[in-house]
Amino acid sequence: MFDERLVSKINELRSYPTEREWFEFKANWFDAAQLGEYISALSNAAAYEGQKMGYYIWGIQNETHEIVGTHFDPDQDVDKEPLKHWLARQLSPDLDFRFVEGEINGKRVVVLLIPAAKTVPTSFRQECFIRIGSSKENLRKYPEKESYLFEVLRHGQPTIENTPSLYQDLTFEKLLIYYGAKGLKLNPDTYQRNLGLRTEDGRYNLLAQLLSDNNHIPIRVAIFSGKTKADKMYSVREFGYQCLLYSLDEVLRYGDVLNIIQADETNRIVERKDVPLFENDAFREAIINAFVHNAWITGNEPMITVYSDRIEILSRGTLPPNQTMEGFFAGESVPVNRKLSEIFLQLHISEKTGRGVPKITERYGKRAFEFRENAIVVTIPFHWINVMGDKAGDKLGDKTSVGAKDVSSILTETQALVLAALRDNPNLTKPQLAVMLHRGKSTIDNAIHDLRESGMLTRIGSNKTGYWYVVEH
Repeated sequence: MFDERLVSKINELRSYPTEREWFEFKANWFDAAQLGEYISALSNAAAYEGQKMGYYIWGIQNETHEIVGTHFDPDQDVDKEPLKHWLARQLSPDLDFRFVEGEINGKRVVVLLIPAAKTVPTSFRQECFIRIGSSKENLRKYPEKESYLFEVLRHGQPTIENTPSLYQDLTFEKLLIYYGAKGLKLNPDTYQRNLGLRTEDGRYNLLAQLLSDNNHIPIRVAIFSGKTKADKMYSVREFGYQCLLYSLDEVLRYGDVLNIIQADETNRIVERKDVPLFENDAFREAIINAFVHNAWITGNEPMITVYSDRIEILSRGTLPPNQTMEGFFAGESVPVNRKLSEIFLQLHISEKTGRGVPKITERYGKRAFEFRENAIVVTIPFHWINVMGDKAGDKLGDKTSVGAKDVSSILTETQALVLAALRDNPNLTKPQLAVMLHRGKSTIDNAIHDLRESGMLTRIGSNKTGYWYVVEH
């Protein structure tokens, strides 16, 4: 029978949009030799992906992940020999796999639990197999994966602590200053050892690179005029190529600039209500989580993308092997980058309480998280005031359709960007425009002056409480 943990694990695997390398769903399929190859593939894939166990599950439809039940019999014979013995005899090295039967929602399900390979790849009939996506392949056909698997089996999963940096001429002046500003003094003679900035053989590791004065890693915030990347991109702000702690601080400050405070005068009696564009606490937690839990080992950085209706914060990688979906949403933090997490805690950037994910879900629900094949995306939606549909919008028309008219042929680039931004949000101030568009204040002043002179832009109300109106010709 299934215990509660196994049922929870099955439901977690079902929640993935597609099958992953370490698990397979089937309804009633059975072929003894093919199953032996699958055991090899799933065992090796589990080791490759840092999972403790692979899973072959009967009774679940592989496309919809719906529980349909099964009549597969794990106690059947193959060539007059019990299936379990037949499989075990041809697997090498010995593998403590086991079948477990139970019911979920009143339907019979059979789970084959397959331990990850330990010291050498698991083979069946002297051949090793691996999973490529949802396909089972002979490991010899993929020499790079074979080499990586042997490396993992010898030395464990690569981490930012045990992987040497490509750059060994690193300096840490900014890191020392950052700690000092937090009231923590690093000992110049011992901080590299205490923070774990070197591999066992003495080389600087990826953690050291992340925290160095020039980490060679870009951190960009891209702003698009519409709701997709097919729309015009009118700003890219770069915060990288420096100590990661400073990049994080700058991205968080930039979030404050993007988070426009809007005047909500709906049903106003005495005082207007100031409404932020998005929930700052949720944005902050999503950014910090993206930095601390990003799979830096892959060589890819987080991505922050701003659209007209939302911010998407993408971190590389997936849930760590010993993290469950239930535990993730409950705030049970399992660090992807252990030493980096410790540094964030030491500097009070993040907390041990694991409140980050619950803060986001409390405000926006679990739907704010999207688990992709090799990334986790958090979506922070915008809450616009005075857009199409409310009273101001009805009076003035649609001010939100960026790019409704192609004026690029008669406007300068800055003028076109200003119009696009003000169609999206007529409450933007000149300083906010300067930051968003990465332009100087005088450049913005001149662009707005020329647009007003040409009759393409007008101001409704006072400079303090009014808003911009883009005149469509």
